[in-house]
Amino acid sequence: MSQPPRPRSVTSRLAALAQRLGIGGADGHNVAERSRILDLPFESLPALASGIGWQSGPPLYRLIDLPRGALSGPVQEDKARIHAVLKRLVAVRQEEHPAVDLRSIDGLCCRTVLDSSRPTLEELSNCDNCRKVRIISYNDFTKVLGVALPGFERKAPLQLRSAGWHGSRLFWDDDNHPCELANAVVYARRRGLEIILPASIQRFELQSAVLDELERDFHMLGMPTKAWSDAAFMELLLETGMPYARFGLFNSETPESLLLPRDHPQSDAFGRGLREAGAADVIAYLRRVGAAA
Repeated sequence: MSQPPRPRSVTSRLAALAQRLGIGGADGHNVAERSRILDLPFESLPALASGIGWQSGPPLYRLIDLPRGALSGPVQEDKARIHAVLKRLVAVRQEEHPAVDLRSIDGLCCRTVLDSSRPTLEELSNCDNCRKVRIISYNDFTKVLGVALPGFERKAPLQLRSAGWHGSRLFWDDDNHPCELANAVVYARRRGLEIILPASIQRFELQSAVLDELERDFHMLGMPTKAWSDAAFMELLLETGMPYARFGLFNSETPESLLLPRDHPQSDAFGRGLREAGAADVIAYLRRVGAAA
């Protein structure tokens, strides 16, 4: 069943009225033409490899607790519309599993310097810090594992995470003793040691239906930093009073997103023109992230 159309914002309704009365800023055709010729250093969104660190992939989990202040823009109502969709893009559910093999852990949620884009725990175990944790014998193994997982002999449950954009990886959800855990897992793999423990797993998933809604109602484009100081770009963005929101989904190394409602003539034309000028389509990127899982 198709979704009902979303109510238009006050900004969009006023823009439509202004068009009918022949007043207001540049029309949609003019905005589209001017946006197509903007001279901005557009780049494609970088590939974010899923490594052993929870933060190594796209940090989509942040959307669940997205604060309203994360979006900037001129009209509160328009920001609220966008915020309401973004906050539903990712869902999380809790699963309880009676038996998980320690060797299946393939990532860390540790927020220290050890949380990185390294591809495997084996590679992490060879770094300088982890080499200080030595496992020569089975007794060493149980002692080191006991440091990382106090009470593992009593079957204390593992706390784990997974995310669709990380594929099948299971991440250990703990900030303490990452080298001990990594080295114990690597040793168990090499020696064929089966350590079975109960586990509580948080599973994060990108919601395709909400992504469809986002694409239906908004343009979401990756903008280079230079755009916000470019006179031609800012004149186009501001002179019509069009609704928009700025949002930094990723980090300082990746483009900030510009969200433009499609139900406003100028903002829709601006979004289409920017796409033709080379702006990256963040929604298409998110679809690829979901499909790669």
